Amino acid sequence: MSSDESAPTSSPDIPSTLRAYRAALSPEPLTHLYRTRLSSGRAMLGELFGGHVEVASQGAWVTTSSGRRFLNCGGYGVFLTGARHPTVMRYVTEQLHTHPVAARLFLEPHAALAADALVSVAPAGMERVHFAGSGTEAVEAAIKMARLNGKTQLIAMENGYHGKTMGALSLTGRSVFQDPFRPLLPAVTHVPYADAPALERALAAAGEGQACVFVEPVQGEAGVIIPPAGYLSAVEELCRRYHAFLVFDEIQTGLGRLGEWWGADTEVVRPDALLVGKVLSGAVVPVSAVVATPEAFAPLDRDPYLHTSTFSGAPLAMAAARGAIAAIKEDDLVERACTIGAGLLAELRRIVSGHFGSAVAEVRGRGLLLGIEFTDPALVGDLLVELTAHGVIANHSLNSQTVLRLTPPAVLTQDDLDFLYTSMDRACRALAHRYNPRTEGNPSYA
Repeated sequence: MSSDESAPTSSPDIPSTLRAYRAALSPEPLTHLYRTRLSSGRAMLGELFGGHVEVASQGAWVTTSSGRRFLNCGGYGVFLTGARHPTVMRYVTEQLHTHPVAARLFLEPHAALAADALVSVAPAGMERVHFAGSGTEAVEAAIKMARLNGKTQLIAMENGYHGKTMGALSLTGRSVFQDPFRPLLPAVTHVPYADAPALERALAAAGEGQACVFVEPVQGEAGVIIPPAGYLSAVEELCRRYHAFLVFDEIQTGLGRLGEWWGADTEVVRPDALLVGKVLSGAVVPVSAVVATPEAFAPLDRDPYLHTSTFSGAPLAMAAARGAIAAIKEDDLVERACTIGAGLLAELRRIVSGHFGSAVAEVRGRGLLLGIEFTDPALVGDLLVELTAHGVIANHSLNSQTVLRLTPPAVLTQDDLDFLYTSMDRACRALAHRYNPRTEGNPSYA
């Protein structure tokens, strides 16, 4: 039986909005449109991963125009609630048919309700919210909030990822993304992640009361880098000592991804501002937010026009945010992420190490943010392609060539997990055998 045949067979029809474009749904004409109207590089990536055309999704599964289904363990961390979660869809559908975009002159109830819902699950003392449309916009808002609080020196972590707009890109710690766009923001310092003494030296050099520190509780795009216990507390203590503004970027880690509501919860740390995104969308409508203490937010209270955006707090996005938080609570997805993640991590270690031996540097993770690090970066791309062939979507890590990353939803069933384990085993077996055709197990470098 092929991995495709072992996947659940019930699949939705092609959506009615696409039926008139059936010819364009086949890979060849669609690839041509990508190449001539969007990005030739993106067209090449599509071809590399099999030329599949995704047209529908439900729960943990994505359906292509050919009717094939793929278990979605990628999506860059968006799909904790799975695709089209019924609670999120109910909130969004009701709003779509009543008032999707606000006039912005009057008060609008859903922005207030979404902010209240987000504050209700945020770390204690974080009571004010600014909504945005994407993670990188939330980073930009936090930079401006820090500036409004008198902080002119920015400190971020090496290999950190905060987005690709100009301010966020200045913080993103990888030259391959930065170099084509220099000059970036001035007065930005990068220090090694999980190195509190290095951070203290940077804070001292910036001057008391001058710095803003951006840190991820777990570095996702760096390859799921988990700091040692006590590091986040040390960062907070140093920021308080030097009167620095502290921003936790939880765009990827927040709202249950780590098996806790927030990475900040692992050490009971309270930043001045916390960034939210990805999961907040409910995998339906893009939305992000900065959640801040009243003191950090105070300059924006004084002038509501200092930082604005046409679609900030749009009712449709607010419905998605409320629906996402409701779904996480109703289905106990934070605890499920913790429980499922622990079992998944153990099984991935067993499968991958069994096939590749010493070519596996480490399999690590927290909750449902998981990384497989290889000693040879070529294995990452090859395994991504092989997993796709066996019906599983995963991701590479933007700031690490050696780490394959999985961010599956917390709605996985046991059948879904069994499919994932079988597909991972078959993909690893095929790849290991390709590297050394004379063996069925470990390749020659294991």
